[in-house]
Formats: sequence, C-alpha cells, structure tokens
Amino acid sequence: MSKAAEIDIVSVSKVYGSTTAVHSISLKIPSGSYCCFLGPSGCGKTSTLRMIAGHESISSGDVRLGNVVVTDLPPAKRGTAMMFQSYALFPHLDLIDNVAFSLKMKGVDKEERRAKALEMLKLMQMEPYATRRPAQLSGGQQQRVALARALITDPEALLLDEPLSALDPFLKIRMRAELKKLQKSLGITFVHVTHSQEEAMALADIIVIMNDGRIEQAAHPREVFERPATAFVARFMGDHNVLSGRVVESGNGTVTLEVTEGQTFTVAGPDQEPGSPIDIGVRTDRVRLATPSEKTLGFNGIVSNVEYRGASVKITVIGAGSDDFTVIATDADYFEKPVSVGDAVPLSWGLEDAVLLGRIAA
Repeated sequence: MSKAAEIDIVSVSKVYGSTTAVHSISLKIPSGSYCCFLGPSGCGKTSTLRMIAGHESISSGDVRLGNVVVTDLPPAKRGTAMMFQSYALFPHLDLIDNVAFSLKMKGVDKEERRAKALEMLKLMQMEPYATRRPAQLSGGQQQRVALARALITDPEALLLDEPLSALDPFLKIRMRAELKKLQKSLGITFVHVTHSQEEAMALADIIVIMNDGRIEQAAHPREVFERPATAFVARFMGDHNVLSGRVVESGNGTVTLEVTEGQTFTVAGPDQEPGSPIDIGVRTDRVRLATPSEKTLGFNGIVSNVEYRGASVKITVIGAGSDDFTVIATDADYFEKPVSVGDAVPLSWGLEDAVLLGRIAA
C-alpha cells in the first residue's frame, strides 16, 4: 500500500448560485488518521468530501494532499479514492471485473489487473464470490466489493460517503469494526461522512462537526464528548443539556448566568462581560434527581417524558428555560425511586459537570 497523506483544507468555500454550502473552512487531517465528518443533512459535510475527492469544484481556497495542491486536479490524479453511498457497482460485470475497472481504464493489462483484483477481494474476504455479479450479493458483501474497488488504486486517502447507511443495525456494527481494522492495517487516511454520532464516536481519531457550512468543532471523540465547543455540538452529540441566559457575575474563574425564568447557575470559565449572552452545557449522565446541596447546582422541573433503555432510563424535564432537559439515570437508581410524566422533580449536578460553551461568529 502507498503511504498515507495529510489532508490540508485551506479556507475552502463552496457556492451554488446565491447559496453558500461551505463557508471558508480550514482543517488539517493528520496522515494515517480516521476522520469522521458529522452533522445534520445539508450542513456541508458531503460537499466538503466531494471537494477533497475532486467530484465537486472548489469555489475558493485550496486542498492539499501531502505537499501537493490538488485543487485543480481531476479525481484520478489526486491519490484519493472515493466509495459512494450507493456502492455504484456495475451489474453486468463479475466481481473481479468490477474491482479491476479503474485499472482497465488506466490501461493495465488483463492478467495483471485481474491478479490485483483477486488480491483485493482476498483482503475483503470476498475471494470465494469472485465470479458472481453484484445482484447475487448481500448489502454487506456489496460494500466489501465497493471497498476493494476503491482500494485497488493504492490511494493515499480513502473517502467514504455514508458507507454504512444502507445496512441493517447489526451489520452496521460489524462493518464498523471491519472498517476500523482495515484502516489500522492499511495505515492510510480515511475520511468518512456520517450523520450518526455513535458511528463517528466508534470510528474516528478526529471528529469534525459541521453545521450550516461551518466547522463547529474538530477534535478527538473524547474531547467532543467531554468538552463540546458550542451549544450546537452539545445538543447534536446529545450528551449535554444546554442552558442559555445572560451573564450576571464573573470572576475568580467562575461565571454566573441567569436564565429567562430567573434561576442562576455557575460554571467554571474566564471572565465574561456582564449582560452578554451565554450558553452552558450540563452532562446528561451527571444530573441527579436530588435537591441541590451547598456543593451542587440545580432547579425544579416537571417530567415530560420517561424512556426505558435497558441499562439506563432517559428522563426529560421542563424547566430553567429548557423544554428538553435530559437526565440519564441508571436503571437501578431509577427503579429505586421512579418518577412519572407530570411529576415535579428536583435536579442537581456538580460545578465540574457543567462546561462553558463558545459561540461561532456567523
């Protein structure tokens, strides 16, 4: 396999007519890493992937692969390979010819390209099916063939557009493990677009969260989980509640905000301008159904929903200006003292379980 390349995205924008799909983003993807672009539909993640691949023109800015500026190069000259969501296999060709297709286009002779295709099918544990057509395969098998076809060109980076979205939940989890193993054994850079937080957390060395054409945060999964950069990241990842208000006091490493309903909450953080808008994130799994003590913060709310999830129970509460404040309780804690929709409940958490969230200038 060829060496992995660092991907450097420098002030890249994508404009379609009067719509800006990607707003001047900059990002370095380290060589040999597994990078997941994550975000809601229409956030710009697929446009970004397609610009790296060369399947979409760049309106302004540059993309570098290693030390080569590939902005104006056609896809086949970039050292990248792309695996599409639909797999895009040729129905009339057997697996060997499907996998060998790009080498055929490059004029590689038949024996050599078929031998290389077989080698790739072997890597994907698909060698026994070499003479079959795509229609005779399951979704997971088709996906392996699409991967073999993308990897046959020895790319420095493999680009994957929602590769697991068509698979059933059990197969998704299995293929996730296989993708991670494959990336580690090949050592090349993987860039993977998904809208699944769980998928990104399971696979990535670096998660890039996009919203409205901008990067909200690019960091290791643990940092994204523990310290979301913005209210959008906190809400999108689903592991922090967001409380919004105005600064009433700050100093000595803490900031106090007041929410619209009048309650005040404190969070660790640098001084803020009094009166300025502020968001804080509170870990859902650290909130307790308990009255706040001198060492904890909290408020009283009304339970609006209870969802049993096996090992945990998700309780949604209305209060402190939030209509979906979430508590994740262990099943043991919950069933020891269950609550129902409509109950008034006290909530509390420690100062260290809240994080000051930043804001991205539009």
